[in-house]
Amino acid sequence: MSSGRILVAQQGGVYLLKLTGDVRVTLCASVTDYINQIFSGPPATDVYVDLLEAEGIDSTMLGMLAKLAVHCIDELHIKARMLCVNRNILRVLESMELDELFEILGLPTSPDMPVTDITPDSEQEPELDTLRQQVLEAHKLLVKLNPKLMGDFVALINTLEGDC
Repeated sequence: MSSGRILVAQQGGVYLLKLTGDVRVTLCASVTDYINQIFSGPPATDVYVDLLEAEGIDSTMLGMLAKLAVHCIDELHIKARMLCVNRNILRVLESMELDELFEILGLPTSPDMPVTDITPDSEQEPELDTLRQQVLEAHKLLVKLNPKLMGDFVALINTLEGDC
């Protein structure tokens, strides 16, 4: 698997978050910053999450995407759109019930917008406390959205709550 990258774009009220390669917890800080930009920027009319080139995605990143989707529904009154054709990723989205939060489109291309790469440099280590808090927040949200996941994440949540 290729290492993950994060590409973003904003044009008018349309926001795009494109994740490529193997998307892991180390990229969460950049994704969180962009999500916060969506929350505080010009009002969104459409939000797209493009996973067409994603090869893998971990549970922390799924929690970050769930946070984005919940905000879009609760605050912006829109349903974020997800572009994904990878069967393995689609199965994971369904098992976490994220397919209920997003309008999943199997489109072969994402919106045509100029993108900016916000992938952190490989030498740039995320701050441990920030990373720990993001992992905790992501997994708590996943369990809140789908209580059946509690058994999968209870040990991790308890460990991280003890550390925070």
